[in-house]
Amino acid sequence: GSLPYLLKKFNVPIYAAKLTIGLIKNKLEEHGLASSAIFHEIRPRQKVTLGCFTVEPIHVNHSIPDSLAFAIDCPAGVVIHTGDFKVDYTPLSGDAVTDLPTIAEYGRKGVLALLADSTNAERPGFTATEQTVAEGVRRLFAKAGKRRIIVATFASNIYRVQQIIDLAIESGRKVAVSGRSMVSNTEMARELGYLHAPDNVLITIDEINKYPPEKVVLITTGSQGEPLSALSRMAQASHRQVRVGPNDFIIISARPIPGNEKTVTKVVNGLLTLGAEVIYENMYDTHVSGHACQEEQKLMLTLAHPQFFLPVHGEFKQLKRHAETAEHLGYIPKQNIYIAENGQNIRISADGMTVENTVTAGAVMVDGYGVGDVGNVVLRDRHHLSEDGIIIVTAAIDGSNGQVLSGPDLVSRGFVYVRESEELMEGARTQVEMALDRSLADNMHDWASVKARVRESLSSYIYRRTKRSPMILPILLEV
Repeated sequence: GSLPYLLKKFNVPIYAAKLTIGLIKNKLEEHGLASSAIFHEIRPRQKVTLGCFTVEPIHVNHSIPDSLAFAIDCPAGVVIHTGDFKVDYTPLSGDAVTDLPTIAEYGRKGVLALLADSTNAERPGFTATEQTVAEGVRRLFAKAGKRRIIVATFASNIYRVQQIIDLAIESGRKVAVSGRSMVSNTEMARELGYLHAPDNVLITIDEINKYPPEKVVLITTGSQGEPLSALSRMAQASHRQVRVGPNDFIIISARPIPGNEKTVTKVVNGLLTLGAEVIYENMYDTHVSGHACQEEQKLMLTLAHPQFFLPVHGEFKQLKRHAETAEHLGYIPKQNIYIAENGQNIRISADGMTVENTVTAGAVMVDGYGVGDVGNVVLRDRHHLSEDGIIIVTAAIDGSNGQVLSGPDLVSRGFVYVRESEELMEGARTQVEMALDRSLADNMHDWASVKARVRESLSSYIYRRTKRSPMILPILLEV
């Protein structure tokens, strides 16, 4: 998602697996950059040499094909970055099992540092195989009966999309896809041979109403309640082609990512209000994670046997739990386990680890055509305006003696309805007059100081009366 913005500043070559290149090209085409990008396709076990670095891609299981870990060999030693991974002994589509022998081989030779996926560090045991989803969803297809089936999942979860297509064929249903990313990803995955669907099974979103409900499966985006996603629009009855009602059986084939629970609940409530039956979260086996649980994390740590360990990919509580798991294994010294913050520079060598200066890191805001020009100050102001509104104070002042020639006038937006709050606004006007009179008496000619006094006096008054703190913008016109 961020690559188009990066490539506008740095036109560097991109090394990626075949499916990843397809996904990236979709994004770059939206920004008109696809033709200028330089791609190098990489495959597991085929080493790539770049300067003094040699990178070996290592196959891992995840919820999308072509997932890779990297073994990065450099003069200081070998660093292994797992990427998102799990260990699935019965993966779908003839995919290989996570390449544990290669990890173990590096472990025997010596690994300087391991950076490993921490998403499920709080969950004991092993992550269930993707095969369990097929059985769970098959039972739900039978339960749907004569109703239309709508399945929401991640647009990148090619395996899940394939399972749904296979089950639709089993039950004699046509398949349509909805959501921009879902449409582009499925088309690209079919072209590259990662997704198999007969032409006579796939229909367009515009054709779904030509078939009876029991003959249709709709695969859509929006499993995380994203506000503009197809499923959210269906829940708000604002989707142009799909009207949800009692004839719909909806399966949300994903768990809410931590922090998304409210938006997912809002979508579920909207769909239930429209009369649909909704299967979500842990009601049935409709989803398994693409990330390793504690036992798989232990396996990765034991095989790689690193000198240093940095847990990555997760909130602090998951990183902390992963660090504790590594510590309990007993062979990585506690001082060699470090939970890094975004932007920290960490220097690792056989002699030890040091944390050096921190670089600027974090979210870069995209606002219209502007990238990164909306900073914390602007966002704080927008947040303030959205919660408490604004009061603009205007007055014309004689520049020679500081006398108020006209005003002060108060204009309010998003704070109170002025016609219903005349007493409050009149009191506010009096406060401004008093502040200006005090400034005149104190012989203040520094307009910034006068504005600050007006702002403080008015803010204090309004908070006492309303317990609100609108943004106050004094405009003093010197005449």
